[in-house]
Amino acid sequence: MEEKAATEARNHARLAIMELANMISVPMSLNAIVRLNVPDAIWQGGSNTPLSASEILARVLPTGGDAENLQRILRMLTSYGVFAEHLCSDGSGDRKYSLTVVGQTLVTDNDGLSYAPYVLQHHQEALMRAWSLVHEAVVDPTTEPFVKANGEAAYGYYLKQPEMNGLMLKAMSGVSVPFMKAMLDGYNGFEGVQRLVDVGGSAGDCLRMILQKYPSVREGINFDLPEVVAKAPEIPGVIHVGGDMFKFIPQGDAIFMKWILTTWTDEECQKIMENCYKALPARGKLIACEPVLPEQSDESHRTRALLEGDIFVMTIYRAKGKHRTEEQFRRIGLSAGFPHFRAFPVDHFYTLLEFLK
Repeated sequence: MEEKAATEARNHARLAIMELANMISVPMSLNAIVRLNVPDAIWQGGSNTPLSASEILARVLPTGGDAENLQRILRMLTSYGVFAEHLCSDGSGDRKYSLTVVGQTLVTDNDGLSYAPYVLQHHQEALMRAWSLVHEAVVDPTTEPFVKANGEAAYGYYLKQPEMNGLMLKAMSGVSVPFMKAMLDGYNGFEGVQRLVDVGGSAGDCLRMILQKYPSVREGINFDLPEVVAKAPEIPGVIHVGGDMFKFIPQGDAIFMKWILTTWTDEECQKIMENCYKALPARGKLIACEPVLPEQSDESHRTRALLEGDIFVMTIYRAKGKHRTEEQFRRIGLSAGFPHFRAFPVDHFYTLLEFLK
């Protein structure tokens, strides 16, 4: 009996490692259906009518394509919960597909946003070149795999490639807007703030949403690199300020930053937070929204998404940048001068970190 159980365990292990070895099929197939605009073709304004691969193909490639190969992609992604599969009852074996709740995140909403650009942004050629060099982050952590593959750091590379940079900004908007809505619904820490600084605010979208919810914020400072804010649109109540957060941060009653600290080393994070501390009055606060790792690893979707994102940061942005635990953030904040800290989740991915001076 024990020998049979051991054999079953070995067989299960072989299947598991085969799945992991072939896992690249999942993101690249996801990339393919986004490129083909399959989610919007099925969704059709909310009808989400089950369609065969041939019917989908007629909508996305009117000039023709291979329906059998499309069905192979759809069927595989069904096993990961992106599509729902409907077998025809006539015994023909024909299959139709609709979008699950997961698949619906790829549908373009009324604001022109979705998670589809996030998928595409992750799988661009320059990034794909870096993934074969992940082991180099272990061998030599002084240089990112992206740099070894492309000759320069990711952010500088993006700025020289308008299409890449545009896609990244659209991807960030698609992720940020749902998060910001959740944060503004579940967090009241902007009450009483009159001058708010958004560090790394890019085009100022987050500030716009905060000011709409909190008109008591009389002045929003969108602080980012000069070449970034130079392209930012005019927003009522918002001033765009260019600069380097490692040198100074504009003064405000509160400082907000989202997905900034994760791409820097511990020492760099401390320097950024020290500059925040200097820019704040007594009882001022730093509000940081970051992916925060659980203390103990598990097999949940949330933990996997966070740990996978950690490897993405290591590979693309900074070999020693990382996702951190609450305790790691607390220690960095304390080292930067912030004596008070609290953390609480505001959606299923991000955690809000509040550092009080």
